[in-house]
Amino acid sequence: MKRPFVILICAILSCCIVSIAQVRDPNFKRELLVGAKAGISIPSVAFSPIIEQNTWVGYTAGVAMRYTEEKLFGLIVEANITQRGWDEYFEYDPYQYRRTLTYLEIPFFTHIYFGSDKVHGFVNLGPQLGVLIGENRTANFDTHNLPSFSNPNTIKDSYELPVKNTIDYGIAGGLGVELRLKRNIFVLEGRYYFGLGDIFGNNKADVFSGSSANRGILVSLSYMFNVWK
Repeated sequence: MKRPFVILICAILSCCIVSIAQVRDPNFKRELLVGAKAGISIPSVAFSPIIEQNTWVGYTAGVAMRYTEEKLFGLIVEANITQRGWDEYFEYDPYQYRRTLTYLEIPFFTHIYFGSDKVHGFVNLGPQLGVLIGENRTANFDTHNLPSFSNPNTIKDSYELPVKNTIDYGIAGGLGVELRLKRNIFVLEGRYYFGLGDIFGNNKADVFSGSSANRGILVSLSYMFNVWK
């Protein structure tokens, strides 16, 4: 299922690039923007077998560079530190368990924008690569000597299960708005990440043989500076 999805996204992205390139404005002045960003991460993990999860909030922060040579179209590369992972939901028990996975993430985006000289709306879409750089587990029970759980479907082997794949990859897309004040640009964006790789092993004998892929929403505020203007 994953390979056709990637092919479809790439095909749509290619069509957008070709269409936009045809409207080149010879009077358009190229832009090189650099800046910093910070915001919140609302992560989850698509587990199969399923683990019920609470909504929780982490952080994301990083730097970005955007190059625009065509009217309505640009390219973005970022380097972000982002918290992902999951917070397990225990319906009948007073237990808490959270696994926080911290990644260095590098997205490569096609940037499609529209609007006036001062206010732009935009769409970002492209692949993303991540490297696991940190991990933290918090629980109010002993994960080495597990208590009795009311839910018979609790996946007990998950609490101390080591991460197998430290490289994460997927597709990300975002919508947002930016305010342009001469060379100073402020950007508000909401973004969704659809992971295509699994955190843990996915062989038939593994605990999560179906899936253990990162998902999540990011909301960030960026400040960018026009270098060339």
